[in-house]
Amino acid sequence: MFTPLNLPKVSLQLTKSDEKVFVWDIFRKKKLQLTPEEWVRQHFLHFLVNEKQTPLGLIASEYNIEVNKLKRRCDGVIFNKESKPIAIIECKAPEVKLSENTFYQIAQYNFKLQVDWLILTNGLNTIVAKINHQEQSLDYFEDVPSFDTLIG
Repeated sequence: MFTPLNLPKVSLQLTKSDEKVFVWDIFRKKKLQLTPEEWVRQHFLHFLVNEKQTPLGLIASEYNIEVNKLKRRCDGVIFNKESKPIAIIECKAPEVKLSENTFYQIAQYNFKLQVDWLILTNGLNTIVAKINHQEQSLDYFEDVPSFDTLIG
């Protein structure tokens, strides 16, 4: 039904109603329509909790921010134990190609949040970048770091 992802399988609570599929979101604690982008978001956020030891309570899903007087929503934000944002996650549907334009979106969000880590995924491919403030550049990583690495 949904595209198989390059992420570990997770057990999602799915229900069906009127030809639509819904998922129970453990992060927002509500039932949501399962779109292709939500499919990726659910799998990726569960991956962070189950595989990368990120505490569930330190992940915000669909986090509201304001950029240039426009309301925006980050697909995910990871916070440290002091409630400071440390990473922005942007999820795209599997058929959306990751590009400079999609990465630009997450960079715009960072004008507001000022995190060190930017993570972009479509569930098939993932781009992980750490902002190198000294060099004013991005350092790219092949794998998603553990929570301990993210908090430095």
